[in-house]
Amino acid sequence: MQRNGQWWQHAVIYQIFPRSFQDSMGNGVGDLNGIINRMDYIVSLGVDAIWLSPIFESPMEDMGYDVTDMLDIDPLFGDMEDFDRLLDVAHTMGLKVLIDQVWNHTSDQHPWFVESRKSRDNEKADWFVWADAKPDGSPPNNWLSAFMGESAWKWDDVREQYYFYNFLPSQPELNWHNPDVVKAILNRAKFWLERGVDGFRMDAVNFYLHDKELRDNPIRPDNGIFPDGVDPDNPMVQHMFQYNFCQPENIEALKPIRQLVDQYPGTVTLGEVTLCEDSIDLSSQYVEDGDRLHLAYNSALLVDEPLSAELMSKTVGRVQEHFLQGGQCWMVGNHDYGRLRSRWTGSDAEGFPYPDEFYRMSAALLLSLPGALCLYQGDELGLPEAKIPKDIPEDKIQDPFGKALYPKVPGRDGSRTPMPWQENAPNSGFTKEGVEPWLPIPKKHRALAVDVQNADPDSLLNTWRRLMHWRRQQPALISGHFELMKAEEPVFVFIREYAEQRLLCVFNISNQPVKYDLSEFERYEPTVGLRFYSEVWEDVLKLPSYGVFFADL
Repeated sequence: MQRNGQWWQHAVIYQIFPRSFQDSMGNGVGDLNGIINRMDYIVSLGVDAIWLSPIFESPMEDMGYDVTDMLDIDPLFGDMEDFDRLLDVAHTMGLKVLIDQVWNHTSDQHPWFVESRKSRDNEKADWFVWADAKPDGSPPNNWLSAFMGESAWKWDDVREQYYFYNFLPSQPELNWHNPDVVKAILNRAKFWLERGVDGFRMDAVNFYLHDKELRDNPIRPDNGIFPDGVDPDNPMVQHMFQYNFCQPENIEALKPIRQLVDQYPGTVTLGEVTLCEDSIDLSSQYVEDGDRLHLAYNSALLVDEPLSAELMSKTVGRVQEHFLQGGQCWMVGNHDYGRLRSRWTGSDAEGFPYPDEFYRMSAALLLSLPGALCLYQGDELGLPEAKIPKDIPEDKIQDPFGKALYPKVPGRDGSRTPMPWQENAPNSGFTKEGVEPWLPIPKKHRALAVDVQNADPDSLLNTWRRLMHWRRQQPALISGHFELMKAEEPVFVFIREYAEQRLLCVFNISNQPVKYDLSEFERYEPTVGLRFYSEVWEDVLKLPSYGVFFADL
């Protein structure tokens, strides 16, 4: 069921990782004015909104996800005047603006934590999660950090207690059981809503609440079943995700946030619900009943197996089964989870690397599914993930997660390299000549630069553009009912329907030509102009490898 008339329900949200988008200051790091300078490019894509990864004051130990002041812009990116200008320019061009909100934790340099660690009885003593050591001096329980592969508790000599962190030791967890913490967070949310933002992407939203009794997480059974989208080599998977996050009470914590946001018509909450046992099930609970989040993205498509019609049928079927009231936001790549180009093993079932046609088909498929979609910067160019140490030398690793678990877990730098704007310009046009970008730009990205793809009507960039602008004109795709049709592997077929439009969507998820019988449809008018090629002869559709066919029924 779609919530018709709401822009966010079917939005394409373009995620910008500001430090890697465009440098305007000449320091090798992208910034707010750089984004403004590239706003015409963003508009050319046909997206509905942009999501800015954190731009707030921070020591940058976790690239801005360790905030010291939620109400100010870090000088690395500019200042509040730059932000207000970005907001005005985006709105003038018809774009909504979502900003990242990191409400689960702060930096250990945040004034709240500095105060909290001073004593056990100060005003903010209970604003973070503190606990006494066991009699032997060891941590309170067996909880593990998602990033460090070790205990999620750090000893503090001043309070002579442990504090809890789910990610880095420099990111202490806020105590969401404390109503004063919730009130402070809501005040910060209101500050940005009053400033005119169109909503929030909420980081680690399933991590807000922990088990008050601090019970040990159970050991994961040896049955080979791992949480969605989590690297099996990450030490955290040795335990079930039961007590340090993903608490049932977390849903109640969302309600006051929604009550506040609903006071600002047209604004939206988009929650990150990953790192859980069943991300489709849990994320669907986070968008139910109209008093929680508007949208949630999950690990539905973050599977480590080649894409197939069976995989898509199973995944979309589960999403339809759980998201009965809408609210699904698809995600196949971002700053945490790699790039679209490396998704689904990067190879077909026979082990051959996917050709360009596969990624054009993937774009059409993702933009035809019901719900919203997050598109990560550079994925529209087909950028492959940078490799360590081939593209990024070991001594250039910036990601603290990547540093802590290298080489067992590759970390996140591979999807965070700067945007290549011009093939032959110094630093690919990201920053000026003679300046070292904060992360190296892989040589193989140059041939995929924006200026190269602009000139090629069949480039992946122009395919995404064509599809997104076309999609806006299709009521069935932006508001429609979804019906999965029976088809044999490797053909994936569904119908989107709204009002008078019934749109047939057929995809060949294989490297071989296929046929599909159209005789059950009385009338079909093939869509033209999208530069996907097919043949129809006597009600038989012939699709080339990774072919796409749309038709109005």
